[in-house]
Amino acid sequence: MTRNKKNVTVTLEREVAKWARIEAARRGMSVSQMLGHILENEMKGQSAYDLAKDRFFAQVPGLHRADGRPLPTREQVHDRDGLR
Repeated sequence: MTRNKKNVTVTLEREVAKWARIEAARRGMSVSQMLGHILENEMKGQSAYDLAKDRFFAQVPGLHRADGRPLPTREQVHDRDGLR
């Protein structure tokens, strides 16, 4: 599968660039490939977050059980006779 790729220029502090070269070599890739993977993972993570946030806010407000059973009533929770 061919991808449309775009060249970009990145300016890094000397120590950061040194670390990036060493880290990329340790991973068996170029600095460009490593940065591409890091940025792609950030993008995917943001998309997953946005999807989860949208799903959460699409729910009916209130407390819910995962299995759909109703929550106990206030009377059931505060039933002192049942505790004795």
